Amino acid sequence: MDTENLNEEARKTEQELLPLIKPVGNTNQYDIYPTRKISQGHISHDLEALFSGIPVTGNLIIDGYGGVDWEAFVAHSKLILAHTTTDWNWVNVADALKPEAEIEAMIHPYLNSEGPDSIFGKAFTGELADFFEPAKLALLQPSTKRNIIFGTGASLAGWEGTLIYLDIPKNEIQFRSRAERVRNIGARAAEDAKAQYKRFYFIDWPVLNRHKSALLSRIDYFIDAQHSAVYPWCSGDTFRTALQDLSEHPFRARPWFEPGIWGGSWMMDHIPDLPGGVPNYAWSFELISPENGILIEDQGRMLEFSFDWLMFAHSSKVLGKAAARFGTYFPIRFDFLDTFDGDHLSIQCHPALTYAQENFGEQITQDETYYILDQKEDAGVYIGFTADSDPVSFEKDLRSSYENGTELDIEQHVQLIPAKKHDFFLIPNRTVHSAGINNLVLEISSTPYIFTFKLYDWVRKDLNGMPRPINIDHGMKNIDFSRTGDKVQQELISKPVLLEETATLQHWHLPTHEEHFYDVERYEWEGTIQLETKQHCHILMLVEGSQVEITANGESAIYNYAETIVVPAAVNNYTITYLGAGKGKLVKAFVKDSSL
Repeated sequence: MDTENLNEEARKTEQELLPLIKPVGNTNQYDIYPTRKISQGHISHDLEALFSGIPVTGNLIIDGYGGVDWEAFVAHSKLILAHTTTDWNWVNVADALKPEAEIEAMIHPYLNSEGPDSIFGKAFTGELADFFEPAKLALLQPSTKRNIIFGTGASLAGWEGTLIYLDIPKNEIQFRSRAERVRNIGARAAEDAKAQYKRFYFIDWPVLNRHKSALLSRIDYFIDAQHSAVYPWCSGDTFRTALQDLSEHPFRARPWFEPGIWGGSWMMDHIPDLPGGVPNYAWSFELISPENGILIEDQGRMLEFSFDWLMFAHSSKVLGKAAARFGTYFPIRFDFLDTFDGDHLSIQCHPALTYAQENFGEQITQDETYYILDQKEDAGVYIGFTADSDPVSFEKDLRSSYENGTELDIEQHVQLIPAKKHDFFLIPNRTVHSAGINNLVLEISSTPYIFTFKLYDWVRKDLNGMPRPINIDHGMKNIDFSRTGDKVQQELISKPVLLEETATLQHWHLPTHEEHFYDVERYEWEGTIQLETKQHCHILMLVEGSQVEITANGESAIYNYAETIVVPAAVNNYTITYLGAGKGKLVKAFVKDSSL
């Protein structure tokens, strides 16, 4: 089987498929494949070894996430099992799905509250079982032979036996969606990728996450199904032990990268292992937990699983006292916005908390900050209104630009403030804003990431030549027009406060806005410093310098400039040693005590 060609057909992206073996690269540069070595068990690429290790009697239940290529997996498995003496009876749980029209009627209110053309919906509150007919599920009974029931939701049939779970990272789901190789739950055909993503976000992923969370303690074998022809796997015990280890030590999520219409060149220039073939890189999904994976490793062999498994297993260890508020939801995200030699982001705002809860079913809203990691001389950030702007003229000019396709002198309405390296801009919900050209922005934010109301987009089309959605109606219902004039400088640009100073250390508080539930601090130091989590999860990044060594719970690991590091609350105490010349600078984000 031609694995390379198969994967090219199944994916539409310039991003390379995760290697099966961790590349041996330069340890002094940003690592796009960060791994944690497992402490027990093994990772195998030999699916035949998995099947040879199952009990000699009993049924197999093979469940998995949406986006798994079940046809390829079943075909591959049948070839292996054909060499055994067992006569297997294969049962497809999809035979018990409700009719497509009935499923569409069930989810219609969640996807079409604003009309079918809107990119927004509302989170579905049901379960995966709601997509199946109970009577049909009841008919899917084992025969007198040995039986395998397979497919997304297979465990809903209630069989006893060995449980195998196939996982797939959400970036790979999206790459397969763009190639029209993925269907939503119960759909007969693939939709347009944007329509599919809307349904993934609001319907499929919520129910599939609830389903897999319930299965975690029962999984006998865990498979990374992103490769289609090779299936890295480990035992359920090895998987759960890896989750336990991660909850007690610093780690990195696997970042992934995307081009965009405004994207720039900084990441191309500073992250050598990124693949070419794209016009730019606009985003790095450093730590957007609903869509990131985590990599574990055994003698170079890598296996990826979605970040949310860690939260289902050990949210209290990861979040500490913040788990009481956020449960299994990881509340803070880090990502890069790269406009170096690129273009401005759209002029935008994000919804008020009650608006996000009532209209989209979100737990929290999109409160952001921009930390300027790097910039060129003419860099700036659009934020807040000019003293001369007013809501009526602003809306009138926005609508005229949108309806007539004409450019708008946006600086008549929105302030453009020069940006310098290490500046920290505060963007609580309802704030009009945009990152200007020639910035590398570290966006430190609450986790929701799709509720951007674009108000003005410089009359651009996306990389596929299609119009980008404009959300003036949503935006005008949410914008805080009091954030204007001198108030912007006073309230929306953080003023660092020195908390501690010694001969080798300056410890700064970078105050966030009162509406932000998270806070940020910065350490500027040489040598070694010791930190306490104080029952908080810390998210760290070295924002100036070369490398740090972090030691926690008897282990040490080295991290490079611009890498995002999660320190679970259960770590308690850890040290950070700066390994470069002079002083390093590191930022730390965490949930405020006052927000709990």
